[in-house]
Amino acid sequence: MQSFSRRNMLAMGAASFGLAACGNGIGTNGASQLDARVDATRDYLFNTYPGTQELRDKALGVLYMPVVTEAGFGFGGGYGRGALRINDATVDYYSAARASFGFQIGAQQYAHALFFMTEEALSSFRASDGWAAGAEVRYALSDKGASAGFDTTTQLAPVVAFVFGQQGLIAGATLSGTKYTRIIP
Repeated sequence: MQSFSRRNMLAMGAASFGLAACGNGIGTNGASQLDARVDATRDYLFNTYPGTQELRDKALGVLYMPVVTEAGFGFGGGYGRGALRINDATVDYYSAARASFGFQIGAQQYAHALFFMTEEALSSFRASDGWAAGAEVRYALSDKGASAGFDTTTQLAPVVAFVFGQQGLIAGATLSGTKYTRIIP
């Protein structure tokens, strides 16, 4: 049984490394390309879901993840890169990675934004070596592309997540267990 666990861990590690290598910006103008993708994602988000503009105005910082790619067949993994913006200026770049196990098959891509609503949440995120999305994240849901569903509970949460632009064959997108790590593109 122990060799089964090691084999599974090796497979998950290889899958995560393979996904991460796809977006490797070494020797390129990775920062400017990533900023351009973040700009396009930000513009799409605010033009398509007008309620997110109000949320952005109240947030102390926003992490934009233009494309997260997930794939799974029993074991799964996902990876994406994005930028943390404060006052609409990039202050740091981050990767988002996750591994999963369970009944799953397929692949999907999606974008998401994390709105940091409190100074404590933003400081904790920036100071950590690897921040994992968990119970402190509240999700805002889109209403058929017209506006975003924000209630008082969502707006009082330390971190509000908005997932959008899903495409693919895996049902739903959740950020639970996603680990965000500061990178240099």
